[in-house]
Amino acid sequence: MKNNSSQIIQKLESQIPSRVQQYSDLYSTYLYTLDDAIGSCCVSEKEFFDKLNIDQNILKTFQKLAQTPTQSYLDQIDMYAKYGQEITQIQISGLKTYDNFLHIMMESYATALSQFSNFTSSQKNQVKN
Repeated sequence: MKNNSSQIIQKLESQIPSRVQQYSDLYSTYLYTLDDAIGSCCVSEKEFFDKLNIDQNILKTFQKLAQTPTQSYLDQIDMYAKYGQEITQIQISGLKTYDNFLHIMMESYATALSQFSNFTSSQKNQVKN
C-alpha cells in the first residue's frame, strides 16, 4: 500500500513543473491580451482627444494625476506577492508540524501495540501453566 501511494504522489510531484509552466503561459497570455486591448483603447483615446483640440498641458497633468493610483496598484501587487510568500511559509510550517505529530503518534501507537502484544503473550503463558 505504501508503495502504491508513494508512486501516485511521485507522479503528481513530477508534474508540478509542467503544471506551473502551463499556468504561467496561460497567465502571461492573459496579461498580454489585456495589455494589447488597453493599448488599442489608448490609441483610440488619443485620436479622440486630438480631434477635440484639448490643450496638451491638461493631458500631461491628467497623466501625472493618473500616476498616483498606478503606483498604488504596483505597491499592492508587491504586498500581495509578499503576503502569498508568508502564507505559503505558514502552510509549510503547519504541514511540517503535523508531520512531526503523526510520527510521534505512530511511535506511540507502535509502542502500545508492542506492549499489548507482550501482555497478551504473557496472559496466554499464564493460562497454559
